[in-house]
Amino acid sequence: MILGVADSRIASAINEHFSISCLRLHFPNLVKGLTDQNQSKAQLGLGHAYSRAKVKFNVNRVDNMIIQSIALLDQLDKDINTFSMRIREWYGYHFPELIRIISDNYTYARVVYLMKNRKEFTINHEEELEAITMDSGKTAAIFEAMKTTIGMDISPIDLINIESFAKRVIHLFEYRKSLQEYLRSKMGQVAPNLAGLIGEQVGARLIAHAGSLTNLAKYPASTIQILGAEKALFRALKTKGNTPKYGLIYHSSHIGKASAQNKGRISRYLANKCAIASRIDCFSDIPTAIFGDHLKQQVSDRLKFFDSGELPAKNVDVMQIALQEAEVEREQIISKERKRKKKEKKRRKQALAAAALDEEQNNANMLDATA
Repeated sequence: MILGVADSRIASAINEHFSISCLRLHFPNLVKGLTDQNQSKAQLGLGHAYSRAKVKFNVNRVDNMIIQSIALLDQLDKDINTFSMRIREWYGYHFPELIRIISDNYTYARVVYLMKNRKEFTINHEEELEAITMDSGKTAAIFEAMKTTIGMDISPIDLINIESFAKRVIHLFEYRKSLQEYLRSKMGQVAPNLAGLIGEQVGARLIAHAGSLTNLAKYPASTIQILGAEKALFRALKTKGNTPKYGLIYHSSHIGKASAQNKGRISRYLANKCAIASRIDCFSDIPTAIFGDHLKQQVSDRLKFFDSGELPAKNVDVMQIALQEAEVEREQIISKERKRKKKEKKRRKQALAAAALDEEQNNANMLDATA
């Protein structure tokens, strides 16, 4: 009996324990039609199939989309701020008092798009203007400022360009809102616990900075704490100064609530919880936000402890409760998925039966026509 084995060490081990002769180099010579090239292709295909089975790739849990979305969101914020400043300066030549009355950039762009030439804008448009400003006082202030404005007159061609630019800025604002909703839904699918703990945008920035959710899950809490503050860290190490207390997690609402003397302590605690949340999100089969809610409550309790000295619940007890709730939700999700698959299977059967019935009727009609 001869056994074909690719690895020489495995071949020697098999021969030693089972006394079976193993063949490695001349295996293609013993099998008809098997060449070295075909053998290498078969090995490559087997390796790819094994890797796909191990990874269990799921299109609904792709963190690459989160990385691209948060990068685009940050770029949109910069561009929208630049364009809003430009439209304020541009329309400010015609109606400079409007800048002081309307502070919100989105509202300002909508007012400019509605108003156009201030001399042609009458009291008849008061309801439309108030629907945009959502404030009757600001609406009255705009009409009052139009009477005594020091703005210059503007030509129709300039107004057309300002109107076109304002329309594009409004579309950018609306697209940013839709992109933020998309990011929120993707974070709910990929990293619901991390999103529930520190928010969708901060969680997405952590994932993007780490490169992937898997990389973030591998990081220790001390690395997550200063993630995004690498320049300050190396500068502190070089000058032997104080190292930074926080990086990207500084934008979390928890650190903003802490007092100045407790910001470093709560950032360390929050980084610990972020490490736990990212690992749960990365390695759990069925994503659920139960752990994120409990971790967020733990951070809030820790803030109360720093302020008032009230002892928070132990981590073991909190995680035990979270595990029980997560198991219940997991069973519910599995049950819903089974029902959905049954309905889908039933619908497919009905569609196939209807198609078969239509085919029989068509055949019968063709026979009647030929007869």
